[in-house]
Amino acid sequence: MLKQLRILVLAGLFGWTAAAADLVIDVQGVAQPTPVAIVPFGWEGRSAGMPLDVARVVTDDLRRSGRFDPIGEDQMLQKPTDGADVDFQDWSFVGVEAVVVGKVIQAGDDVYELRFQLFDVFGQRQLVGYRMPRVTRATMRGAAHRAADMIYEKLTGIKGVFGTRVAYVSAKRQGGGQRYSLIVSDQDGYNEHTIMESGDPIMSPAWSPDSRQLAYVSFEGDQSSIWVQTLRTGNRFKVSSKPGINGAPSFSPDGRKLAITLGGVDGNPDVYVLDINSRRTTRLTTHRAIDTEGSWSPDGRYVYFTSDRSGGPQIYRVAATGGSPERVTFEGSYNARPRLSPDGNKLAMVHNDRGNYRIAVMDLERRDLLVLSTGNQDESPSFAPNSDILIYATRRGGNGVLESVSADGLIRQKLTSRAGGDVREPVWSPFPRF
Repeated sequence: MLKQLRILVLAGLFGWTAAAADLVIDVQGVAQPTPVAIVPFGWEGRSAGMPLDVARVVTDDLRRSGRFDPIGEDQMLQKPTDGADVDFQDWSFVGVEAVVVGKVIQAGDDVYELRFQLFDVFGQRQLVGYRMPRVTRATMRGAAHRAADMIYEKLTGIKGVFGTRVAYVSAKRQGGGQRYSLIVSDQDGYNEHTIMESGDPIMSPAWSPDSRQLAYVSFEGDQSSIWVQTLRTGNRFKVSSKPGINGAPSFSPDGRKLAITLGGVDGNPDVYVLDINSRRTTRLTTHRAIDTEGSWSPDGRYVYFTSDRSGGPQIYRVAATGGSPERVTFEGSYNARPRLSPDGNKLAMVHNDRGNYRIAVMDLERRDLLVLSTGNQDESPSFAPNSDILIYATRRGGNGVLESVSADGLIRQKLTSRAGGDVREPVWSPFPRF
């Protein structure tokens, strides 16, 4: 029982209080964002207005990235909806470096076409021109995010993540106990869905590579077990419920396997690879220490994990086919919860920074460590699919909140619940597959 309690602490299950979803995002610490203009989109349709203010969604996305400062509509000297009407002199006069124009055209009862163009004001040239046919009311917000992603990538050289999703766990007081929820929302907090609810703890959610499934740990029936759930249908199936510890699932890059932590009632936790179809397990670690929190490298060759075999939690890696583990982290007395960036260049972790547990990133080639967060109990780092941003959980004013930070530490965001309370264990989805 003592070992099971220790593994829960390593996996980041802190104290819970009341929680609600519906995230509010506050950008902080931004230096000199680029001024841009997102002109209100034109509307050609049968009703009085378009189903969604597309320009507003694009504006909010770019502003929330921390890299751009969209000007207000009242500062615009002209409001064209077609590139042919853009007057570059007017836009240079108000000091913007790029301008976006577009329109939404109704083609049927619930069929729309979204068009937009991005212009370089100083170069006086079009950078992007794109048309999205067959957009519906239900998909228009997603189409607006795709437009923002394309604009962001063209202006920064970094793929946008506005069309991605975030999963996290919340807990709400109910009677004398807690009600736990596994929630998925768009990265901006919209289109929120509760995937799983339980009176028993839920923890360690993990996305499949195609973003169609989530693996997680549930303590239903007072026994830890690992489940995989399909988001579209809600169908779920149990993949591991061995005696003792079943924890820390992580999908392999091909989606066929999970790295998991198993430990018998009287045994030490070790890292295993579970074949999802056959349920067959392969043991990767055999040390008497606690080995947990396995996470795959993007190429599928290695599993990184946390172990206290050196006397305190440090990060190791082992070949996914088995072998002798090698130690990866040496700076500091505590490094845990390893997560690889999708590009394979960086390793995120929870690092003890002068007595504070903070999120740090290590460049795997140079082996230098950069502390990114500023809290004293930060945990559960997760990279965005563009490898440029991390989301993590922390505590502010006694409550659990989510924050994000760019991989260089320059741009920070705080994501809070409108109703207050705790939210935990965030994981950023891979890029959607259209």
